[in-house]
Order: sequence, then C-alpha cells, then structure tokens
Amino acid sequence: MFRNFIPYFIPLSEKKFLTFPLSFDIIISYLGERETLRQIVPPTNCPACNSVLEFVNDQLFCLNDSCSAKSAKRIEHFAKTLKIKGLGPATIARLDLFDLHDIYSLSQEEISLCLDSEKLGTKLHNEIQKSKSVDLITLLPAFSIPLIGSSATNKLAQHISSLYEITPEICIEAGLGPKAASNLYDWLVGTFIDHGYNELPFSFTCKTQAKVSLDDTKGTVCISGKLKSYPTKAAATQVLEKYGFIVKSSLTKDVTILLNESGIESAKTKKAEQLGIKIFNNLKQIIEE
Repeated sequence: MFRNFIPYFIPLSEKKFLTFPLSFDIIISYLGERETLRQIVPPTNCPACNSVLEFVNDQLFCLNDSCSAKSAKRIEHFAKTLKIKGLGPATIARLDLFDLHDIYSLSQEEISLCLDSEKLGTKLHNEIQKSKSVDLITLLPAFSIPLIGSSATNKLAQHISSLYEITPEICIEAGLGPKAASNLYDWLVGTFIDHGYNELPFSFTCKTQAKVSLDDTKGTVCISGKLKSYPTKAAATQVLEKYGFIVKSSLTKDVTILLNESGIESAKTKKAEQLGIKIFNNLKQIIEE
C-alpha cells in the first residue's frame, strides 16, 4: 500500500481492471476509449464496530479488542486448533459467542435451542466437553499469540510442564526468538489474566518432553521445501522427534539427513549433495530405515 499515493483504476472491460498508484504530480494519458478515472478511497472506520482504523506498517487495522468481527475470528481459530467439530463461523454466529468463556458456559439445552436441533446440540456439547482435556502443547497455539504456534510450543514443552513455569529466561533457553518470547510473556502477564483465561476449564499442563541429545539421536534431519506426507513442517517435526530424530531448520554441520519431498532441487539439496548428506524424498523412508 502506498500511503503517499492515491490509487486509481481504469476499467478495461467488465471483468478486467488496470490498477496502479497515481501521485499528485503525475499526469497520465489513456489511449483508447475514454473512461473516467475513479479514486479508490480507503475506509476510515471498521465495518463491524465502527472504530477508527489505524495504519500499521502501511496496512489498515481495527485495534479495538472488543470488535465483534475480531472476537468471532479468535473463537473460530480457537475451535479449529482444539478440533471442536461443529463450531464453525455460522455456528459461532448462531450461538452469539463473543468470548472464549462463552464456549464453555453454554449448557447442552441452550446449544440445542440456539441450533434448533437436539441432535446437533448434543454433538457440539460433547465436542466442547472433550476439548477440556487437551494439553498445553495443543492449547497454547489456540490463543492467537503472534509467533506462538505448535513449533514454539513443542520447544517450550522440553523445558516446562505447566504454563505457570514460563519465564523470559525459559523462552530464550527453549530457543524462541526475542520477538516470540516477548509476545508470549506479555500475553501471559497481561491478556491471560486480564481476560480471565486462567479461569478456563483447562489444566494448562503437559508432560515435559525429553530432549534428545546428539549422542542418543538416530540422526539430525533438515527439511527442505513443501511436504507431501504431512500438512506442515511442525507436524512432520513432531513425528520425527517421536522416533528419536533431531530436526533443524537449516543445514548445519550436525545434519545427517535432508528431507526433500517437493522434488525441487533447492539450495539446501545442492549443498547436501556436495557434503555427502543422505537425501530422502519421503519421510516414511527415514523412519523405516
């Protein structure tokens, strides 16, 4: 987005548009059928809560934490991460959910009434009850903390068994970057308490994962490119670590195996070939070897 420019577009056909920025001191001529240039004016207020929008890194954002649209997205992400089947955008709207507490405050009868179906209400209520048993490794990424996903949480789980053991020092020791560590700790001492998330029906604990040493490992794996066997690198990392492998994000001197399922000869692949590192095109081959 260009903050010092006014964007315009020229319609070339019913379905085709030419879009570009125009500064105040630039004049253009359009050869062909004459058309009227129309100025695209950025919105000033959030369409959901009417709060004044603010520029952050040249993008417009609604910074109102009470915005209904933002709340719905937070709940949607939370439900998806915890795999609460049936709690999608339409159901969130029908149940009039505004906060994470609302999910666990509804009875089976209330859900059935809102959904106009006892069968659907019972199913959803059971799914919600089942979600209470998730451990911290699954739960923490559900809170939409910037830079805190499953990979960061798995690193933390090698050093803690409870959310309340997290400190800035533990975050750095676990290998989180400075920004991720700051985001997590600020959320823990601020949002977590201020929003009453500590009162949600979770244990906020996990089993401390044993950290595999280089002496005990079956090998050190570096993943290059997109995977076919698993949806994300984080998921593949969990599997590899379970089978006794260490996973590195870059091709360090410790790496003994390169996993490249994409078939694209990346820079990592070329370097691995030069160094004589084993290259596999399927994760299962690594586990079975």
